[in-house]
Amino acid sequence: MRRKLVVGALVFAVAVAFGLFWFQPWKLVVDRTVQEALPVAVVPTTAPTDAPSAAPSAAPVDTVLRRGAFVSHEHATSGAAELVRLADGRHVLTFRDLDTSNGPDLRVWITDRPATVTDLNASRYVELGRLKGNKGSQVYDIPAGTDLDLYKSVTIWCKRFSASFGAADLT
Repeated sequence: MRRKLVVGALVFAVAVAFGLFWFQPWKLVVDRTVQEALPVAVVPTTAPTDAPSAAPSAAPVDTVLRRGAFVSHEHATSGAAELVRLADGRHVLTFRDLDTSNGPDLRVWITDRPATVTDLNASRYVELGRLKGNKGSQVYDIPAGTDLDLYKSVTIWCKRFSASFGAADLT
């Protein structure tokens, strides 16, 4: 009887250790706030085509190409995402005032699906890296050569459980 009790206790301890490792439940109550300096980007305005140019072309500036507001999927998510072309020609994705749940193995993806789609397993995506923090403002580099015309949205993806925490259409 004592042997069964010891074996049962060991099996229980291993199961608890595995559950803690896999689910990481403490992340539901622990926030990670990141406040990175965001590029100061201009939003282009469209001028009438018949208007004369007031000034010669200015030096390149950081420019917002597309933006969107986050919508919730598996977890309440808010904030804004912006696709920015930097003055040096590189592209970055910025999050402004992101607020979502923390979780295990969270990634930032740009995808070819609209933000309303939650099952992204069959989608085309580019992973920009691990989510730096579940709160705050962040910048993610987009790899050179990425055809941005193929990607419509950004999602915060939980790779471990194949679930979208939230997403934003980039329009």
